[in-house]
Amino acid sequence: MRTTAYGAVQPGTDLGVHARALRRMHDAVLGGASPPVAPRPLVARSWTRVMRLGLDPTRTNARDPLGRAEVERRRRGSALSLVIDDIRAVLGSVADASRFITVVTDPDGVILWREGSARVLQQADSLGFSEGATWTEDHVGTNAIGTALAEAAPVQLFSAEHFEEGQIPWYCTAAPLHDPRTGELLGVVDVSGPALTLHPAIIALVETAAKLAEAQLWRHHQERLERLRRSAEHVLATTSGPLLLVDDHGWVAHHTGVAARDRIAVPDAQRALAVPGLGLCLPERLSEGWLVRPSAGDATVTATLDLTADEAVLAVSSADGSWRTPLSPRHAAVLQQLAAAGRTGLTAADLSRALFGDDAHQVTVRAEVSRLRRTVGALVATRPYRVAADVSFSVVG
Repeated sequence: MRTTAYGAVQPGTDLGVHARALRRMHDAVLGGASPPVAPRPLVARSWTRVMRLGLDPTRTNARDPLGRAEVERRRRGSALSLVIDDIRAVLGSVADASRFITVVTDPDGVILWREGSARVLQQADSLGFSEGATWTEDHVGTNAIGTALAEAAPVQLFSAEHFEEGQIPWYCTAAPLHDPRTGELLGVVDVSGPALTLHPAIIALVETAAKLAEAQLWRHHQERLERLRRSAEHVLATTSGPLLLVDDHGWVAHHTGVAARDRIAVPDAQRALAVPGLGLCLPERLSEGWLVRPSAGDATVTATLDLTADEAVLAVSSADGSWRTPLSPRHAAVLQQLAAAGRTGLTAADLSRALFGDDAHQVTVRAEVSRLRRTVGALVATRPYRVAADVSFSVVG
């Protein structure tokens, strides 16, 4: 059986023996004594965060449950509502037989959907593990949902790796869910059940559900772009010259007379966009989406990252004009790394090592680059990440 870096239990482990050993470790660490076995680094980091918050491991800390109306409002506003049935299809069919429950939260750690084994649902109710409850570390201590949010990574916890004593009889396995278009965190999918029923296949099951959900979100995105193309057919048929048709997030639904691009900066009718191959363009609002065409002149784009002031600034110009935008320190650091890499570019793992010192932050890197591309659009290309080939890019300072 394949193991993962975040698995809490190795295949073949006697769960009862391991649970008792973890209980001794839990009592020693939280009692200020030297533990017989050190907690896993992930658990140690979480316990440190939670103890700094002053939570009490001997009591049930506040879950602050939201009312039904607010839960329904959050469900309607969540992109995960589009894929909740797909998650159920993977996890729900075996939940009752396997004695676990499936939970899906929003990015605030609020439980929006919950279902599974009737007996385990009753046990979860007594723990406050119910729809509307907030399961972040600052509310309920170390748990797979809250710790996955804090670590921005999948997490599995077993028995006394939980902080609260009331959660010790449980295991939980959670994976963050991201918008595949933007990298934005949408929530967490979690499988939880009685600790001594943990099966090694649970990790693979949760990973499959997360990957399927994100793949289905991408399919919905492609369908929206296709609807945009159909709605703009009459405009495209009567418009000549190079152009792009994009949605409100800058994703390209159609291109003519210019190399295919996946995304440009988010359109704004009051601001010119720099698009390699088109130069500076003024987006034109359609009933759905935007038409992006060059104004005139040379399409060459020059970009300069200015680091001489307290705030990093990106200056972009072409024959048609120029614009400037401030950048966060993280986005400036990403552009510096891409400029230094040249045309070969960098993978998410490369950028993770350059920015964080290891390759464990690839999800964070993808989200940061996606946010950067909302501002600079096609100036940054992907697969691998690099400055676009037809952009003259320099760094000052």
